[in-house]
Amino acid sequence: MTQDAALTILKTGANVFLTGEPGSGKTHTINQYVAWLRSHGIEPAITASTGIAATHIGGMTVHSWSGIGIKSRLDKYDLDRIASNERVAKRIRNSKILIIDEVSMLPAETVSMVDAVCCEVMQKTDPFGGLQVIFVGDFFQLPPVVRMDPGQQALALSFVEWPPSRFAYLSPAWTRANPIACYLTEQYRQDDKDFLNMLSAIRHNEFAAGHLHHIAKRKIDRNAVPQNVPKLFSHNADVDRINTETLGRISSVAKTFDMSSYGPPALVETLIKNCLSPSTLSLKVSAAVMFTKNNPKEGFVNGTLGIVQGFVENVGYPIVKIHSGREIEVEPMEWTVEENGSVCASVTQVPLRLAWAITVHKSQGMSLDEAVMDLTDVFEFGQGYVALSRVRRLSGLHLLGWNERTFQVHPEVLIKDVDFRGQSEQVEIIFSKMTTKEINLMHEQFVKACTGTSIRLSVNAQKKSKANSTPLAKIREKYPNAYQPWTQEHDARLQEFFADKVSVASIAKTFGRQSSAIRSRLVKLGLLDNYFKGKKSS
Repeated sequence: MTQDAALTILKTGANVFLTGEPGSGKTHTINQYVAWLRSHGIEPAITASTGIAATHIGGMTVHSWSGIGIKSRLDKYDLDRIASNERVAKRIRNSKILIIDEVSMLPAETVSMVDAVCCEVMQKTDPFGGLQVIFVGDFFQLPPVVRMDPGQQALALSFVEWPPSRFAYLSPAWTRANPIACYLTEQYRQDDKDFLNMLSAIRHNEFAAGHLHHIAKRKIDRNAVPQNVPKLFSHNADVDRINTETLGRISSVAKTFDMSSYGPPALVETLIKNCLSPSTLSLKVSAAVMFTKNNPKEGFVNGTLGIVQGFVENVGYPIVKIHSGREIEVEPMEWTVEENGSVCASVTQVPLRLAWAITVHKSQGMSLDEAVMDLTDVFEFGQGYVALSRVRRLSGLHLLGWNERTFQVHPEVLIKDVDFRGQSEQVEIIFSKMTTKEINLMHEQFVKACTGTSIRLSVNAQKKSKANSTPLAKIREKYPNAYQPWTQEHDARLQEFFADKVSVASIAKTFGRQSSAIRSRLVKLGLLDNYFKGKKSS
């Protein structure tokens, strides 16, 4: 399913499970939906399963939003207490749409608790109290933490059996909500055919000797680790040790940047804990860094790598040279928690972190040009898959080692994924048979139900949309991504091609778009004049 098709379904108000492989654009699609809702005066509740994921989407954890906190189960007393909390009750009553990101890391019990709280507050028996609920995530990635006794842990680590799971889709609340599966099938991160085939093989439990052959080619010795390339480890201790030791070996004086904050201490503490930039950031000239926020206008996204070249005179902000050769003066940015469209807490920091090492857990959601990985201590299904899928191409992968679990995904998810794909294909067929007028009417009715601003599509606009549908289908036979929205990852890749002076024709072929679309985007990014200096376009 394309992002546009999923967006069309989201706008109907149906409960949805938005999924797809890493790099398929799940977050981008949700951001588009949120923008559409806000354009009609509707403010969604944006939550995530973890604090790290919440900072990526500008929301809060679903635990905080629902008031359940760290509880693993609720009794009637707990429900009464939460529903009596004026702040929580108001938050839920003012919501029409609940978005839960990185749902793969959420236990089934938590989904049930959130459902129970919503029903109690709204005084309705409908799933989630009648809210449109949107689950976002990929169950092949990091699963929920399951507390096991020593005997279960030993069994899990034996690689013979797997630990008991309580995936979110096993919750009765998930079943009651009956979300439509929208399985995104486009790929915007990887552009390496062999690498994509390998990742797909892991995802389908078909990893074989041929794929291992590609992996073996990327193995390096510890004394041959490339400089200034981030290293991914499964444990925090390795990450902290490498970053501290490497910065200490640089003889120049460190410049320190302290985080500032605003809002209630509890929310601020959550932001600080889960912000990828540290509360105290120490940098030196020649330090390897990684950007931790998206700012395409300035030429960087979360995961862009660079080297500190110096510091701006007077203000002292770091100057970072990224791989394209561009130098960026990096100013502080905000991480926020929003509620009903208003910022209720924020932290401000230079959007950088030392990039010699990072945990696989914190890398989830990032796109990296290059990474060194030590996967010899991978202990969880999906952990190796998450790590490997962070890089854009096989040439950017440097492996110190791996174990058997590195290339394994959860057996239960393999079975369930077949269902999700089948559901997505069926719903796509159903919506393809509907007219533009029918779909627009569903969108209009949903906006009215949310007491939002009316869409008021004109008859002429509907006719124009209908008239353009056939030509677009024909165009996409040759250019599969024609008229698809550009993402931040697309722009980042386009800037890479720009730096390498690749021809427009070659870029168009890679992106599956028309040459005119590539030129238009280059103009929008302010690159066209420089792109063709001394070079004739194709």
